[in-house]
Amino acid sequence: MTGFFGRHTAKIDDKGRIVIPSGIKGVVPAEQMEFVIRKDMYSNCLEMYTKQEWAEMSQAVRSRLDLAFDEDHMRYWRTYMSDTISVTPDAKLGRITIPRDLLEKAGISKEVVFLGVDYKVEIWAKEEIDGGRLSPEEFRQMGKKISGRI
Repeated sequence: MTGFFGRHTAKIDDKGRIVIPSGIKGVVPAEQMEFVIRKDMYSNCLEMYTKQEWAEMSQAVRSRLDLAFDEDHMRYWRTYMSDTISVTPDAKLGRITIPRDLLEKAGISKEVVFLGVDYKVEIWAKEEIDGGRLSPEEFRQMGKKISGRI
């Protein structure tokens, strides 16, 4: 599994193209340079997965659903998969194109921050990046809760 780390900024051109920063591209083998991008369910950002990571994660979700006989499960899956795109960076510059409507759903217009969070990359509007973080106190409390010390 590829691990993504760090913050990387980039600009969007008029056609919705973004050059993937070298710090992101550098951890993915050239022959696996395909990504899946979708709107995050909980935060105002986009999520970008390697094709392999996406396949594993979506299979884990799908395995919990009864798509043949449960209408609510089918509607959930349809919604889960909506606004999901597959992109392959161009060979020359490493650019990807994200449809304008998907960028708008995440409030992204001109500058973005690629935030590596291990198994995926989050793509945030530069002015919104800190809105998805816990405050220092919330972070300490969550750490205590996770460790069982609360």
